[in-house]
Amino acid sequence: MNEIEQAEHELVEEFQVFDNWMDRYQYLIDLGRTLPPFPEELRTEDHRIHGCQSQVWLVTMHRGDRLDFQAISDSAIVSGLIAVLMRVYSGRRSSEIAGSRPDFIKAIGLDAHLSPTRSNGLRAMLQAITAAAAEAA
Repeated sequence: MNEIEQAEHELVEEFQVFDNWMDRYQYLIDLGRTLPPFPEELRTEDHRIHGCQSQVWLVTMHRGDRLDFQAISDSAIVSGLIAVLMRVYSGRRSSEIAGSRPDFIKAIGLDAHLSPTRSNGLRAMLQAITAAAAEAA
């Protein structure tokens, strides 16, 4: 099992602890609160992810063959989605990111329980992450 698969597996197990979606939403919000501060000077149009109802900024940093991501949103639930994506993808090898499939989204149930606008935003963030990985690989 590679690093991404391990992170996905751990997230799925964490979300399975909760019996209902209100608890899962609260957990997402709590995860979003753990995001590190995002520098104000990086909240620019160049780093903004389009396709999301909320404002989202994402920065990619190269560290050898690995990519580190930092992101933030003005929405509590979207910040939680960012925290999930950061756990799965940040610090991973670009080739591993480019070759992965985000099956954990369905396994957690996010595909069925997010609003269409949040699903679009999640898809846009995933596309930005995989595009950065493909470019670096």
